[in-house]
Amino acid sequence: MNVEVGKIVNTHGIKGEVKIQSHSDFTDIRFQPGEVLQTEDKGKMIELVVKSHRIHKGLHMLTFEGYNNINDIEHLKGHQLYQERNHEAIELDEHEYYYSDIIGCTVFDGERPIGRVTEIFETGANDVWVVQGEKEHLIPYIADVVKEVDIESRKIIITPMEGLLNE
Repeated sequence: MNVEVGKIVNTHGIKGEVKIQSHSDFTDIRFQPGEVLQTEDKGKMIELVVKSHRIHKGLHMLTFEGYNNINDIEHLKGHQLYQERNHEAIELDEHEYYYSDIIGCTVFDGERPIGRVTEIFETGANDVWVVQGEKEHLIPYIADVVKEVDIESRKIIITPMEGLLNE
């Protein structure tokens, strides 16, 4: 099974480098040279083998084997990148989750549903979950806020800090 790991948001320079917005966890593993990503090109899935990876201004900068200039890669701008889920056979510590397990879960303030996790941002210090309900909320994934994560039930319980839900 493939999971979405990012999106090609733009090209960079003329040598085939692209800017990737990560939609994934474990980017230090997923985007390393030799890793295989997939994207759709002209109606079929193609494989892209990572040639180089660096981080620049919060985005992942990648080049792919066989894509050596801007003309080779520019048509993939805006395309989603996928990777085999078996890459997620990484040993997780307690309170670590795959993005694909968190996205889609319903977030509750006690018994009151707030919305569903639609996206996750890496901020460096902690991840931030975008929760879409009647309003959009940004929930930091920190122990003071996120009290319980039940992947089986697709349910997350939080205790919001003052002002977090802006109500």
